[in-house]
Amino acid sequence: MRKNILSSIFFALFLIGCGYNIPSVEQRKETLNRLSSSQHLTKKVYSTGIFKIFTVSSDLSACAGKKADVYIEGDGLSWITSDTVSPNPTPINPTAFKLFLQDYHKCKIYMARPCQYTDDPKCSVKYWTGYRFSPEVIASFNRALESIKSKYKLHGYRLFGYSGGGAVAALLAVKRKDISLLVTVCGNLDIKKWAENEYITPLRGSLNPADFSDKLQYVKQFHLIGGDDRIIQKSVFESYLSRFKNKKNIKYEIFKDFNHHCCWVKQWKKILKDIDEREKNQF
Repeated sequence: MRKNILSSIFFALFLIGCGYNIPSVEQRKETLNRLSSSQHLTKKVYSTGIFKIFTVSSDLSACAGKKADVYIEGDGLSWITSDTVSPNPTPINPTAFKLFLQDYHKCKIYMARPCQYTDDPKCSVKYWTGYRFSPEVIASFNRALESIKSKYKLHGYRLFGYSGGGAVAALLAVKRKDISLLVTVCGNLDIKKWAENEYITPLRGSLNPADFSDKLQYVKQFHLIGGDDRIIQKSVFESYLSRFKNKKNIKYEIFKDFNHHCCWVKQWKKILKDIDEREKNQF
């Protein structure tokens, strides 16, 4: 473990020396702490027996019998350049966390991805590259959600996944029976199509949400797509949608002037109110 830490430090110093202005892991953690300073939130790391999952939540003690909104982070700093893997995937710009902070509901949970914000000896670069949506990654989230549900006697969840977190959310919805709504923002819902678009090696160690349309067809879904998103293009969603024979539970909206980063956080309260209203009216 010490060797891995030293390697990460030396690698980071090397990148800085090459002109890459990359915040350290501690600086990235401090960004999250600074963003959350205005709200009364609880930080906890769940040891799932597979990975450690870092979470931030509202006071869930008053949420018995209620649904909680769960926000799942994107891939974070997976790559430094197109051919240089990051030594640590903790995000520089934690978009899902920022969406979580804008959520006005009393019962809400933020979940980082494995190896983000944690010191975990089970981490290796494959879990933020080719194995980022592997069965063991999904199982670790599932165990954390089960632990939270049991402890606070929650009724269930609404899942909100940003970017790669959208793939995680969809794969969790395949496994669980207590998901009332699946929402993705710029979601990577067909990783095969995404890899083709990017001319990169397929994520061979990962599960592909599009392969589970037979089960996901029963889950109410709302997908938010940036019309100007060049990272996860709308063709990824279109490929995902084409896999469904029964599309009645799938709704989506294309935000013409939005891209992968702008302007989800700024508009989130308005978008969330629309989602709440749609759910209330059965979409």
